[in-house]
Amino acid sequence: MTLDQATLQAIPSSEDVTIRSERRKVVIGVGVGNALEWYDWTAYSIFAAYFARQFFRSDDPLADLLGIFAIFAAGFFMRPLGGVFFGWFADRRGRRPAMTFSMLVTAGGSLLIGVSPTYDHIGAAAAAFLLLGRLLQGFGHGGEVVSSFTYVTEMAPANKRGAWASSVFVFVTVGVMTATLLGAGLTSGFGVNAIKEWAWRIPFVIGGALGIYALVLRRRLDETPMFRARAAAQEARRRIGLTARPIWPDVWKYRQACMRVFAFSAAGTVLYYVWAVMATTFAVGPLRMAPGPVMWVGVAANAFFIACLIFWGRISDRYGRKLNWYVFSVGSMLAIIPLSLVFTGGHGEIWRLAVFMGVGMLLISAPTAIMPAFFPEQFPTHIRAVAMGLPYSIAGALTGGTAPYLQAWLYSLKQPRLFDTYLIILCALVLIATVASPETNGKILDDETTGDR
Repeated sequence: MTLDQATLQAIPSSEDVTIRSERRKVVIGVGVGNALEWYDWTAYSIFAAYFARQFFRSDDPLADLLGIFAIFAAGFFMRPLGGVFFGWFADRRGRRPAMTFSMLVTAGGSLLIGVSPTYDHIGAAAAAFLLLGRLLQGFGHGGEVVSSFTYVTEMAPANKRGAWASSVFVFVTVGVMTATLLGAGLTSGFGVNAIKEWAWRIPFVIGGALGIYALVLRRRLDETPMFRARAAAQEARRRIGLTARPIWPDVWKYRQACMRVFAFSAAGTVLYYVWAVMATTFAVGPLRMAPGPVMWVGVAANAFFIACLIFWGRISDRYGRKLNWYVFSVGSMLAIIPLSLVFTGGHGEIWRLAVFMGVGMLLISAPTAIMPAFFPEQFPTHIRAVAMGLPYSIAGALTGGTAPYLQAWLYSLKQPRLFDTYLIILCALVLIATVASPETNGKILDDETTGDR
């Protein structure tokens, strides 16, 4: 028996040390942070169509919106850096401090956007403040994903990991719904003109302030038993003169798993933003639907999404993780073009948005529910956060970050089917990756291996 194995056996499993009240504390502590992270992120998406003219001035409102979407994409390109930094931090210093630090960065970015000067005050330089806020949000968000996914996976019982994982995006959706409800309330209460002039700042200031509450909750969380075991093993190795195991050579050993995570993340991220986040912005902008009804459809669709997440999380614990990916990949390839035709056809009827988001939510919830479990299950403890976070963040930057801009640009060129084809290709890659992936449901996570490399 190796030194690492002996130390691991000396540490109680998460099933033994996590009583019911502790489990509730874990789910809420992680979930509230995720809700606030995605509240901040979604607020930008929802209010982009309103404050575009506050930061850009051109003769074409669509060009201003494309500028806002370009800055939105820039935030995504910070996610790989956040994923690598906070993944390394989580694997070396702990999951809990990584979650706390990443959320603080994101909240700071949100507050900066809320107080940024506009074009009327400092001219074109106003876009630089907006860009900096988005970069901070992207950096922090990349860290939030890797640290919270890893934390929940390591704290959950093996036979309920899918259900626990689904709670992450249940709270994420609560954050999305809160931002959407706030958008609907502000639009109804102040009117569109007030939103465009000044009230768009309110959700960003609130997001920054509420970050303090989530910080308090996370500071009360315990470190995961697996990380504590790993830290004890490293300390024991240090005492007898052995050096710590290097990270990057081991990440390379799991390069096939990293490639699969990249393929899963690419399609999952872009379709989540197309169906669950950007649909309302696209409806208000290019499709010119009434802002108030659009916001309420978004709220209803996200409530439906929560129910779907809980369902798919439990299904994965009973029938395996791969079933969810098969449903998503095959179902999406069949539904993408019909949904797009419904959404963009006609003259902006609100029922078109409801159908688009409803069917899309049912499909995208299948993989979204299990991502926080399925991705960390691919890797051993000492590289779990960074090896999962790197491909996930890069995929998000390359696909999710560019999706709103690409969708709006191709629509302006009257080529929406090209965007649909792009989505179908991404889903086909998911189908291939699913066939090549091992089933991880019920795997016992240790520091050696949890599946094929």
